[in-house]
Amino acid sequence: MAKKSMIARDKKRQVMIAKYAEKRAELKKMGDLDGLANLPRNSSPTRWKNRCNETGRPRGYMRTFGLSRVAFRNHASKGEIPGITKASW
Repeated sequence: MAKKSMIARDKKRQVMIAKYAEKRAELKKMGDLDGLANLPRNSSPTRWKNRCNETGRPRGYMRTFGLSRVAFRNHASKGEIPGITKASW
């Protein structure tokens, strides 16, 4: 499990991205690079990291499920994800 501080920091970034989204789009449209530089760094969408909703793990993230590969496998093995079955041949 990821550190609580890392998960909290990422959530804080998501809030800041949403807060400055309109202003950022407006400045980009006008081509004002100095104005963009004056915005907080964490308001940039590229600074947001996809993390597992359950464990906060940053690697092996599966977008369609919002889980890391480890959490996905645990849920799939228990049959908790509809439509997902273990392959066998």
